[in-house]
Amino acid sequence: MSRMQTIQLETPGKFRVIEESVPQKGHGEALVGIRSIGVCGTDIHAFHGRQPFFEYPRILGHELGIEILEIDENDLGLKIGDKCSVEPYLNNPATPASRLGKSNCCEELEVLGVHIDGGMRPLLSLPIHKLHKANDLNFDQLALIETICIGAHGIERSQLTPDETILIFGSGPIGLGAIQSAQSVGARVIVADINQDRLDFCRYTIKVAHTLKADEADFEDQLRFLCNGDLPQVVLDATGNRQSMQRTFSLTAHGGRIVFLGLLMGEITFDDPNFHRRELSVLASRNATPDTFKSVINAVSSGSIYTKPWVTHHMELLEVPEKFEETIKQPGLIKAVIHVG
Repeated sequence: MSRMQTIQLETPGKFRVIEESVPQKGHGEALVGIRSIGVCGTDIHAFHGRQPFFEYPRILGHELGIEILEIDENDLGLKIGDKCSVEPYLNNPATPASRLGKSNCCEELEVLGVHIDGGMRPLLSLPIHKLHKANDLNFDQLALIETICIGAHGIERSQLTPDETILIFGSGPIGLGAIQSAQSVGARVIVADINQDRLDFCRYTIKVAHTLKADEADFEDQLRFLCNGDLPQVVLDATGNRQSMQRTFSLTAHGGRIVFLGLLMGEITFDDPNFHRRELSVLASRNATPDTFKSVINAVSSGSIYTKPWVTHHMELLEVPEKFEETIKQPGLIKAVIHVG
């Protein structure tokens, strides 16, 4: 096979099938077969023309479950036939952030499917150090790892402890990653969303004890009731919604931490006297680190993070131009996965 069919987002709202040459494995790379692709918020924002730092046309796809097809002998013990999750953040190891072990926020970072073409195609050549082996997971689980890692990194940034309470705004896939990571810490978790179906999923499927409708007028009263009159020590926003992000400043306990996982195209404002009076810490959380990938793979393998209910919708790669928009509008959607081959 010298040519392959690939899905390209040509302009907002318009996918097309294109043909391109089969990639050749470069130095330090492995030729991989893409088996599953998770559809995430970045893909949806790009489809609607709302993704920052994005140019068209672009091949989407950065949540990838892959199989190694060609690889040279290497120090990582990777071999042909291994199943892996992909760390899709291509960083320059010479930059200050990378030298500090923060490759996830490298100044020259390029993310597959965002800044450079991604995985909505049968084959791809990738740096071997961005492949995380997990032969005991299926390809759908592997496609979920990156999403969970983003949420898990937010919990790492919060330095959440078992004796603390965390309020998490947003229970989409990124929020779910944060929720299950917070549960694994042993902290008390409260989830807020405006979507009752998603709250029901949290309560009855992943066993979150406390859920709140974020748009109810007495929201703060309900929150304080759950916190015995206090406010949570940590508030994490996974919505990227300006109103939600701004209200975190008044819903966090004095001396507490705010973590922003969601990305907003624009500015947020807050009341400075209130911010200072509470001595709040505000933390951005971007992507995830290699160590996060390792810990999340172990958590999914052990069952401490349970992924089976996440994947609610499926499509084949060549069905994307026809079915993508319809699929992302489906009621009950938690996670859609695209299958290749």
